[in-house]
Amino acid sequence: MIQFEADIKRFGEMGEKTGWTFVEVPAALAQELLPGNKRSFRVKGLLDQHSIKQVAIMPMGGGDFILVLNGEMRKQIRKRGGDKLAIKLELDTSPIELCPDLLECLEDDEQAKERFFKIPRSHQNYFSKWIESAKTIETKTKRILLTLSAMKRGLDYGQMLREDQQRRNDL
Repeated sequence: MIQFEADIKRFGEMGEKTGWTFVEVPAALAQELLPGNKRSFRVKGLLDQHSIKQVAIMPMGGGDFILVLNGEMRKQIRKRGGDKLAIKLELDTSPIELCPDLLECLEDDEQAKERFFKIPRSHQNYFSKWIESAKTIETKTKRILLTLSAMKRGLDYGQMLREDQQRRNDL
């Protein structure tokens, strides 16, 4: 386990990362968690007293990594850009569980199920986490239906989202 204190930062203009709130994980500390690694990996631990698990830290070049603080995390820790954060992290090797509602719906659609389980597990996780992040049952249902449709038509996660955005723009 590593322990350190970091300033909470926020990206300005930086492509897809614009507006993200994050903390930096220095290269030396990241190497203590997973020696020799230069790719994203998952951690668990504490942000102040808020428990986290299965959170990805991502490489930012030069060996440093970032841990993105999503809205739920920021709400729990009650901090924002410029504040200090006490961090305790360790490698999280627990498997990511797929959304049970999605799995149940896949059982009713053999074509979508077959396609879903042919894509890499990391891609399955994108769909599952997106569905689970829905705040209402209506949104969750819509996301499951979009996922099933995407699987039947051979779309990946990004293609599905772009197509849905285009559809909404056309309305």
